[in-house]
Amino acid sequence: MDRLQSQEDEGMRCIFCGGQTTQKKVTFSYDEEEGKYFLVENVPAEVCERCGEKKTYSPEVTDELLKFAKEQFRPVRKVEVPVFDFAASC
Repeated sequence: MDRLQSQEDEGMRCIFCGGQTTQKKVTFSYDEEEGKYFLVENVPAEVCERCGEKKTYSPEVTDELLKFAKEQFRPVRKVEVPVFDFAASC
């Protein structure tokens, strides 16, 4: 067995802490400076078992997430979210 195959068998490593990752479903959040926000649920991602980092998406998943940003899909539901201003409360 070559080294590359051995690395694939043991899974990915976290780019932040080096911990082992496993594939899980996560919620992806998106925001732009212009005030555009949305969430995408049930996104497959590699999640670190040690530190919890979940920003590792495959190139195929990343391409699909970009389609949400370009409004190519309809939302399955909308939620109301309260917004607080930290600076105004201090």
